[in-house]
Amino acid sequence: MGSTFKNSCLIGLGAIAGVGLTMQFSALALKPPVEASMPMAELRQLADAYGVIKSDYVEPIEDKHLLSQAIAGMVESLDPHSAYLDPRAYRELREGTEGRFVGLGIEIVESEEGYIEIVAPMEDSPAEQAGIKAGDLITRIDDFAVQGVPLDDAIKRMRGEPGTRVTLTIARKDAPAPLRLTVERREIVQKSVKARMVEPGYGWLRISQFQEPTVDDMAARLQALYREDPDMKGLVLDLRNDPGGLLQGAIGVAAAFLPKNAEIVSTNGQLEEQRQRFYGRPEFYMLRSGADPLAALPPAFKTLPMVVLVNTGSASASEIVAGALQDYKRAAILGSQTFGKGSVQTIRPIGRDAAVKLTTAKRAAILGSQTFGKGSVQTIRPIGRDAAVKLTTARYYTPAGRSIQARGIVPDFPVDETADGDGLNALRMREADLQHHLSNEKAQEIATREDEIEEQMRLLAASPAASRLRKPLDYGGSDDFQLAQALRHLKGQQVALSPRAGGATLARHAR
Repeated sequence: MGSTFKNSCLIGLGAIAGVGLTMQFSALALKPPVEASMPMAELRQLADAYGVIKSDYVEPIEDKHLLSQAIAGMVESLDPHSAYLDPRAYRELREGTEGRFVGLGIEIVESEEGYIEIVAPMEDSPAEQAGIKAGDLITRIDDFAVQGVPLDDAIKRMRGEPGTRVTLTIARKDAPAPLRLTVERREIVQKSVKARMVEPGYGWLRISQFQEPTVDDMAARLQALYREDPDMKGLVLDLRNDPGGLLQGAIGVAAAFLPKNAEIVSTNGQLEEQRQRFYGRPEFYMLRSGADPLAALPPAFKTLPMVVLVNTGSASASEIVAGALQDYKRAAILGSQTFGKGSVQTIRPIGRDAAVKLTTAKRAAILGSQTFGKGSVQTIRPIGRDAAVKLTTARYYTPAGRSIQARGIVPDFPVDETADGDGLNALRMREADLQHHLSNEKAQEIATREDEIEEQMRLLAASPAASRLRKPLDYGGSDDFQLAQALRHLKGQQVALSPRAGGATLARHAR
């Protein structure tokens, strides 16, 4: 099946407008690239091609543009997660990991019609104050039509300097005509952790991305839950559609529920510095000075029964957490196979205003549910003071030595997204679907998913609930089917397993 089908049918995982792409990396290494012998014959060919373009192309091309595109092409041909970062992209990456960015404050996905659909405006954000609502469709950004435009390009147009304004043309279901809303860009503080008691005795903790404040925020939320109900019977850790983030955040989250000093993840790459093991100790997860945020957690969270929710959008750092908890049999993993991003990215500055992101190694982490399958490590190599190269430098491995690259975490309990089926979750791309993805050296790679995607499209089209399945899920809401199944498991009740689960899986979990 060609790229046209995937472009038209595969649904993106979502993004925060004004943030840009979520880029996962484990370190911001400032070490310069290692000197290597230069292939002079090939470099002459490059110089010849450059000269021909400069002299013969239909119109003049700036040297800076031509050379930056050459660097970008070289790096991006390595794997899907290595990238050249120009100054703007480098700045956005840093903002994303800090949980702060300048933008509008809206969570978005691409709609079926090719427009931008608002999943939800953030609380107290410029978008919410301007009157933007969940379900709105953005059809124009200023005077630029967005239909069919890649989501990342649209996000870049909504970003800008604080205090500047952007006008969005909105199509709203109950509005007789399109709305034009002007929104002022400002700094947004993104909260990556939510928590509440969903039933008496049962807590729900959601982590949407692993950022610098995540471990501190999680510890505060868990303490609040415990104060509300010291006799908690179970906890659901929700990592669905969590694209990853900082490795330190993943280590800290896993350490909160595992025995003291437990190994969380290991990495292996070409460089000695990438061959490491990471443990649940403060030096491995603390990014800020001060007291250890996990030290004050009630001991009950080390033994409280747990379920971890994952889906195809769970990638990278979220797969590390799920894998570690699964390897130690600390939690049941429920949901669908994860993305499979098992790689570490490191930032290396290169040049005066650029950087490259490279895949440099595979990672080994304990994975309990099948995830997206990114088991490689990307390292960012700066190529200048303001720019960098984000390079894949290692692979991740679970505590049991499993690589999740291009495989992901396979759930202990495969459960569809809704009672009517897996909806659009099964149509999302995984690591194994990406061109030039790193292989999984410890397991046979998953076969092509084209037949699976075609079957899901057929079932989705035939389902009477098709229109409902296309709507973004309200995680933690009253209609959250997977959360309901997680609570059933914690109560010792039978779970509604996916009919697509293998016979052995169904038999193993039958009660």
